[in-house]
Amino acid sequence: MSRRTSRPRRPAGPQPGSPRITPEAPCPCGLQAPYGDCCGRFHAGAAAAPTCEALMRSRYSAFVVRDAAYLLRTWRPETRPPSVDFDPAMRWTGLEILDTTEGSAFHTTGTVTFRAHYTDDGRPDALHEKSRFVRHEGAWVYASAVFID
Repeated sequence: MSRRTSRPRRPAGPQPGSPRITPEAPCPCGLQAPYGDCCGRFHAGAAAAPTCEALMRSRYSAFVVRDAAYLLRTWRPETRPPSVDFDPAMRWTGLEILDTTEGSAFHTTGTVTFRAHYTDDGRPDALHEKSRFVRHEGAWVYASAVFID
């Protein structure tokens, strides 16, 4: 998931105004689990996402909490940018998983088609994307995007 605008960016890392999500709070990815038991454990490095969908959900949650280190760690080295910039006017508000292909423990590639809802300066919008994931050193990583609209 990426988004580029001409708006000035702040450096990657925790940003002023970032949502404070406690381990007990609902996970931003939309699953019915607390953040600490869901995506938070992946962000903390306690486990690796076991499927492409789990990685997609955890990367979405990393955008919500503005965890640049996790996003970079789970990005394929060949396509990884040098840094992640967060737009201070953007707030991610919800994730819909629309389709997945492959991406389980039995695969080396997979895709996740999703719609990520956000507000930009208070205006609602959504990013509709099909993301491709691959295994790198045994773990799932984000490889590339095929933008749908």
